[in-house]
Order: sequence, then C-alpha cells, then structure tokens
Amino acid sequence: MGEFVYFTEEQKQRANAVDLEDFLSRQGEKLLRSGREKRLASDHSITVRGNRWYDHATEKGGCAIDFVRMFYNQSFPDAVTMLLGGEQGVAYRESANQQLEPKKPFVLPEANQTMHRAFAYLIKTRCVDPKVVSVFAGKHMIYEDVKYHNVVFVGFDSDGIPRHAHKSGTCQKGQPFKGNVEGCDPRYSFRWIGKSNTVYVFEAPIDMLSFISMYQKGWMDHSYVALCGVAEHALMQLLNDAPHISQIALCLDHDKAGIQARERIKKNLSERGYHMVFSLFSNLKDWNEDLQELKKPPPEYMNRQQTVIQMM
Repeated sequence: MGEFVYFTEEQKQRANAVDLEDFLSRQGEKLLRSGREKRLASDHSITVRGNRWYDHATEKGGCAIDFVRMFYNQSFPDAVTMLLGGEQGVAYRESANQQLEPKKPFVLPEANQTMHRAFAYLIKTRCVDPKVVSVFAGKHMIYEDVKYHNVVFVGFDSDGIPRHAHKSGTCQKGQPFKGNVEGCDPRYSFRWIGKSNTVYVFEAPIDMLSFISMYQKGWMDHSYVALCGVAEHALMQLLNDAPHISQIALCLDHDKAGIQARERIKKNLSERGYHMVFSLFSNLKDWNEDLQELKKPPPEYMNRQQTVIQMM
C-alpha cells in the first residue's frame, strides 16, 4: 500500500502560486509570446500567464498544480513536490499575478493614418500578393495600428460588428510579436465567407493570406478562417453562420501541434455530422514558408547576378 503524502496548506498554496512561465522554462519547454500570455510551442492550444493556465481546445484551465497533473500526468503529491522543487529545494519564483484580472471589454487598436509598414511587411517580407492584401484592407479587415505599427487582422460577426483582432508585429529584429487583442471573442477570428460549400482552415491569418495568394483562381467564392491558434471555436462558429458549407479543408501547420489538432478537430466535426473533412499539407512548416520559397529567384538567376557583380 502506498505511503500517504501530507502537505500543509501553506505548501499547497506555495505550489499553486508558482509562476508557470518560470517553471516551464526550467523544464526545457519552449514558450511563444501571445499578447500578455505565453503559448506552449509543443501545444499551441495551451496558454499560461502567472500561475494560471488555459487549454483553448478543451476550454479548461486552473492554477499550477492542476496544470502539472494534466500536462505531466502526475499525481497530486508528485505535482506538488515537482512544483516545490523536490528534495533539492529549488525555489521557483512566486507569481506576482496569482489571479487573472477581470476581462476587459474588446476595443480595436487605434488605426494609423497610413498602412506603409503593414503593406511592406505583408507584401515584401511575407510575399503576400498585393491584390489579396488590398481586398482585405478595403473591407477594413486589415490595417496598421498607430502605436506599434502592428498589422491588425480583424474578425467580424455575422452582423458586421468587429469581435476579434489579432496583431502581428512588423519589426524584423528578434522574435516577432503575435497576439490577440484583450477581450476579443475567439469565435470570430479573421475569416472570409464565400458562396461555395468549402471552407479552408488555418492557424494564422498570414498563412490564410499566403494560401489565397498561391491559389487565387475563384478564391472569393470559398470560405476561409484563421483560428489564431489550434482551438476550433472560430471554425465551429463559421459553420453555424454559413450552413451551406459541407466540405472542410484543414490546412494547419505541418508540425506536431498542427497534426495533433487536425485529428482532434476531425473527431469533433465527425460528431457534429461533418464527414467531408480532408487535410491539405504545406511542403514546409506552414503556407507562408511555402509562399516565400516559391517567390525565391531560381538558382540560375542568383548565379547570373553573382557573376555580374563579380565582373563589375
């Protein structure tokens, strides 16, 4: 019979107050910036902030102990021991933000008077077709914010009211900023609803624009949605708003997190009666990497350019 492990209330409180970003970094987990939160690179549906976590795929969350029990498959005593550093007495810092702040109302970032930085980033850096960018910009679905010059991708509900905004940094130095505006509704992320029976599903708005840039023929007739992660809330809402859609193409990233999300989403769709579900895979990690590779000059052109420079 196993030995009973006793923890005082003070010990349990300290374990639950551990800063998860600090803890996960020490476990060797890679974290990605996502607004004021951090997203796990190994599972994009999970975000952490302070001692709190949330799984957007299962719509469950909590404090540090529950996270370790779920993510590392630990018993309660083992989870507490792990968070308190075990016998070595390693002390993880306590989170200054032990409870989430009240949810703020959704407000779109103030728009800049021009879109020079946003256009340059999307067209020159990300290789998105200018005609595609112009269509979305003309419908106020893409703009540049005034404070940081981020590209803002806006999601509207079926009444044309903005409900979601995803920001992507245009600065090329360091890790590029990505994140959703606080208070936005995850059901209404960046999307386009067409008349055909097909919807294409992506993780990021830039991947969605990249795919459209590569496959432009009749693109406006189809529907597209960027989940801004791997949770399927936005897809399910789009299917509710567009009942004519019966065929679903999952175009998520070609990596472990994307492949796992495909299987989960396929299962959920099957339970809802959607059976015409298939996957489209990018050649590289995602559709923007494919687009950038496609836009590269052929090797013979680069060799000719190098020869001309040497002769000058």
